[in-house]
Amino acid sequence: MRYLLVLTLLTISLTSFGQHVIDTIRTDEGTLLVFSNRTWVYMEDQNFDGVLNDRLSMEIKEDSTLNYIKTWNNDVCYTSQLTNDLSKLKDTIWLCVQDSIGTEFVMPVDGRITSRYGYRRGRNHNGTDIDLNTGDTVVAAWSGKIRYAKYNDAGFGNLVVIRHHNGLETFYAHLSKHLVAPNQEIKAGEPIGLGGNTGHSYGSHLHFEVRFYDAPMDPEQIIDFKKKEVKDENLMVHKGLFRPGAKARSNGGTVAAKSTATGSSKYYRIRSGDTLGAIAARNRTTVSKLCRLNGIRPTTVLQIGRNLRIR
Repeated sequence: MRYLLVLTLLTISLTSFGQHVIDTIRTDEGTLLVFSNRTWVYMEDQNFDGVLNDRLSMEIKEDSTLNYIKTWNNDVCYTSQLTNDLSKLKDTIWLCVQDSIGTEFVMPVDGRITSRYGYRRGRNHNGTDIDLNTGDTVVAAWSGKIRYAKYNDAGFGNLVVIRHHNGLETFYAHLSKHLVAPNQEIKAGEPIGLGGNTGHSYGSHLHFEVRFYDAPMDPEQIIDFKKKEVKDENLMVHKGLFRPGAKARSNGGTVAAKSTATGSSKYYRIRSGDTLGAIAARNRTTVSKLCRLNGIRPTTVLQIGRNLRIR
């Protein structure tokens, strides 16, 4: 009886947005709600706030000067572009591009670069274009969750946007076909669409973007497209990354990554033989606090070379 009541309430609330629940399907991953417009969503995703990286979200909220917004919206490709002015970013924010959840990076498609990030024909080209043939399989670069998957009238054509656990979002544009749906969990290397020539495109190719809080950055500052791997798992995000020709910063050892109203956030680069207990003792903190700050467990295997937040 309670189950039916929940479904009734959900149907009422979704009707106000022009979507009617016409069926429910129980699966191992959860209960699917099927809408009249042939889209679907897991019931458990109804209250999802879009946060996949608790450490990053908490760090940004701690700094009242940032006030950046990143909502979860399946209907628009930019959720808060006018609100988040990354050119005013005063501090440096650390991202671990190869995080413990997202594991490996995978090239979205195996092709040569045909156009790079930067100014082109009087405006900024916000991504990297990769050659392909219509129908070639395009895969997810990192693991994450599909935020947007539909035709985009602004020029992207068939577009997929994935929000990743490392704090980034990636855009895959001009597809000929979608192979995923909004709110779907995806792993690195899994198919998300077929390459194409839809939208404002002249010839089949993949337009690939990397964004942080809706602001585009040069994918080649993160990815070595020839070696098909990330250049450095530690990405220091600063305002210079959001200008054409920007260079990523790399740091070693213990670094002060950003300042907040409550003090300085500091990071320690893990060395051979380090343990959480030893790192905690050396930096006058506790293992439980290290786990909370970095979203890990006491049993997590430490990766040599990764940066660990210690404050």
